[in-house]
Amino acid sequence: MGGEGSMMAAINSLKSNRSLMSKRKEKGTLGGSYANVKLAEFPEATPEQLKEIKEKLRKENQKDRTKQILLFGALCIILISTIYYFI
Repeated sequence: MGGEGSMMAAINSLKSNRSLMSKRKEKGTLGGSYANVKLAEFPEATPEQLKEIKEKLRKENQKDRTKQILLFGALCIILISTIYYFI
């Protein structure tokens, strides 16, 4: 019958995961409380700030896209010239 090796590997994996889980519970790393944690409050962004952020992101994306196109073009030229050289 096929599949015995894969089933044995699954059983061994489950056993090792179970043993790791018991060790983790003994150390108490899963316990704890968030009762005393204070959440930070951030100021609301104005529409002008949002527009500035949008423009900045748009310009950065355009620069990245230009770099990608130039890199792709250079790689294509190198590939085509290599193929042409060997033919």
